[in-house]
Amino acid sequence: MENPVIQLNGVSKRYDDFMAVNDLNLSINKGEIFGLLGPNGAGKSTTILMLMGLTEPSSGKVEVCGINATVKPIEVKRKVGYLPEDVGFYDDRTGLENLIYTAQLNGIRYQEAKQKAEELLARVGLANDKNKKTGKYSKGMRQRLGLADVLIKNPEVIILDEPTSGIDPTGVQELLSLIVELRNERDITVLFSSHNLHQVQQVCDRVGIFVKGKLLCEGNIESLSEKLFTHGKYLIELGIEAKSQANKDAIAVEALQKVLSSVEDIQSIRKEKDYFQIECSTDNSSAIAKAVIDANYNLHFLNKKEYGLDAIYNRYFEGGANDETSP
Repeated sequence: MENPVIQLNGVSKRYDDFMAVNDLNLSINKGEIFGLLGPNGAGKSTTILMLMGLTEPSSGKVEVCGINATVKPIEVKRKVGYLPEDVGFYDDRTGLENLIYTAQLNGIRYQEAKQKAEELLARVGLANDKNKKTGKYSKGMRQRLGLADVLIKNPEVIILDEPTSGIDPTGVQELLSLIVELRNERDITVLFSSHNLHQVQQVCDRVGIFVKGKLLCEGNIESLSEKLFTHGKYLIELGIEAKSQANKDAIAVEALQKVLSSVEDIQSIRKEKDYFQIECSTDNSSAIAKAVIDANYNLHFLNKKEYGLDAIYNRYFEGGANDETSP
């Protein structure tokens, strides 16, 4: 059952003649990890500022946890934790001291603040570095401390704005895994803003693609691929060869179409340099393999690909989305 925690209805933000966000409608449910995906300048950061009540929309309504972010921004900030790309800490204080300070700013008494800070430092893997000054922390350690920092006030929503920028690959995987684990443990709603397709696909339940201030599409990977790639959800790469030496170079699209005529749900077949690409609406790779072998061809390889976020993203930027989705 849907339980919206973030709702934006008809939200636009204009700076003089520049429309940063254009008529945005978006609903994000409790416990969901939603990926806001788009290039720099797409409107992601402006949307985050409006969600946190740090800038007012030119039109429309922004609600977080049922609170109007424009009218009651302080109340929203009590519910939301924010982790930016570059986390600011007092470098001459330890990780533990920084967390305690944040907790006290949020009205938590010292003893409780210290206990929560110790627990969170252990949870994000910084227990052994709690007494190290944050000026000595690596970028990955600072992001982990930042995650603990946003959690110390028990937020209902966490907003992550390019949280993995500048972190080494191992640190990225650890941070992403930690985000998913914390969501599962605490049922926190997460808005993950990024331009990194692979990371978004790894952790997000749904994604929204933002371009030039407009939300072009939103949904899970499966629904978006079905919407965009109407010629087939699956792409099968097929490498075959005729067994007869005389016919090795004679395999044409028409010949393969005849071989695969009994296989259902094939949308298109095209020849590449040394293999065929077959688009299908269902995964019928086993039926294709059987038909090829029964027709006395040598099957060299069969690779099945399901259209992922990179293909969806590229289709929009190639301008093909309008062609594919238009009636």
